[in-house]
Amino acid sequence: MHITILDDNLDAVRHLSSFDRLRGHTVEIWNDHTKDEDVLADRLKNTEALVLIRERTPIRTALLDRLPALRLISQSGVYPHIDIDACARRGITVSTDLHKDNPSLATSELTWGLILASMRGIPQQMAALRAGRWQTMVGTALRGRTLGILGYGGIGAAVGGYAKAFGMHVLAWGRERSLARARADNCETVTKEAIFERSDVVTIHIRANKETPGLVTPADLARMKPTALFVNTSRASLVEPGALVAALRHGRPGMAAVDVYEEEPVLGGNHPLLGMENVVCTPHLGYVERGQLEATFAVIFDQVLAYADGRPFNVVNPETLL
Repeated sequence: MHITILDDNLDAVRHLSSFDRLRGHTVEIWNDHTKDEDVLADRLKNTEALVLIRERTPIRTALLDRLPALRLISQSGVYPHIDIDACARRGITVSTDLHKDNPSLATSELTWGLILASMRGIPQQMAALRAGRWQTMVGTALRGRTLGILGYGGIGAAVGGYAKAFGMHVLAWGRERSLARARADNCETVTKEAIFERSDVVTIHIRANKETPGLVTPADLARMKPTALFVNTSRASLVEPGALVAALRHGRPGMAAVDVYEEEPVLGGNHPLLGMENVVCTPHLGYVERGQLEATFAVIFDQVLAYADGRPFNVVNPETLL
């Protein structure tokens, strides 16, 4: 098969051990990012199997109409960037591993790293030290404080475990299944409003889908303490557009740590959060860890090979197989 991999910014995929699974197939890798339809149509004109990294590149009807050879899209995670109905009409199978039983612990670890970095002002203190200054702010310890978790699934539960190890009280909100899990872990389950009102740190770990855009509203953020921290390592779409920037300017919450953005990649320092001293920003690093990449691409490539062998799995539009 002719396989194309888009958006491998770090040129990491070819160096993974799982990449050897594609031996014998024609593989083309693009290390830059573009949403230009003409450019994508030219790059993908011979592509039979398209490998996507996260939700970087929208795959919509107009582009699909220009890809006559395409038969499979293989990726990991949610797929709001793919027009599934348009794929089905064209007989293009979409396989994606939603890793429901294998949450990204790398994302959980990054979340905790951002919490520590933000509460102690580590990036700001490093910048000050390099600029010749010494101890420019007073940080806040976590022991005895309250962590609020929106969505107590696999990632949220791992973050909750770290919080307890640091001596924090954990609040949880979500669907009944995740609340049952939280209760089993001796967390306090509360309303969404209580999460924002009572927590010293609020972190969100909810899947992005048709039901969740703008789940976090300006009213939610306004309930937070002026000393509190809001953390998002999940998806930017979960927060109402512009709400976090506006809330930070109004002083509730007092801090934020963000790994995800409305439009990615963010280049040229062109995002309002990057100009705020009370915000720690990272470039969507949650999954960018060698072990996580190995596990993720092993499944993505297995999906490609299984399709080539006539036994596809993790298919979200099975009508294409009839």
